[in-house]
Amino acid sequence: IPESGHKYYLQFSTEDYRTGEDAGNCLATVLFSKKKSRPVVSIKCSHTKDQKEIQEEDNKFYQRIRHQSKPITANNIPDSYGNIEPSLEPVWALAVAGSSSIMWEKSTETLGYFLAQVKSMRQWIRKDDLIEFDYTVLLHEMPTQEIISCHMRLTWLPGQPLKVKHFCAPEGHGAEQGSGAESGSAAGPSAEKGASF
Repeated sequence: IPESGHKYYLQFSTEDYRTGEDAGNCLATVLFSKKKSRPVVSIKCSHTKDQKEIQEEDNKFYQRIRHQSKPITANNIPDSYGNIEPSLEPVWALAVAGSSSIMWEKSTETLGYFLAQVKSMRQWIRKDDLIEFDYTVLLHEMPTQEIISCHMRLTWLPGQPLKVKHFCAPEGHGAEQGSGAESGSAAGPSAEKGASF
């Protein structure tokens, strides 16, 4: 688009992260504007997985986490052999969802990111209904092959978007300011901003 940037039209299929089952098809437009640093995304998906089943899975995970008497902590997910302990798969899935909002914010037409590893994570026990986790994640930057460390704080309640605050410090560079507050979900990211932590 002259003077504006490049717009891409995408059609793709999705799959359930845990089971690999078909989860639906999506149509998306992505605009990389010359004036804005992050892409503008519009997406519509048809879901093949039953939404009630998804809510039940979310609620089971939520109830398990809410009733922990001792906070969950873990390091190196996956381990150096690529294995994830089955009990840690839900907290890995939350890290994937949370880091996707960081990747969306940092991606450009020439740079993309993948979650390489959760270096550490810790659950915070709260008095309200939300569940909260701190993560240190390593993002693999493509095509530079750099590994970028980001600290991420996630808060979540079933039926609501995941709230993400982050701060990233790329290796070999000075500290890079993070987002402040971001909401992310399968429904799409929001542009809400706040102070960094």
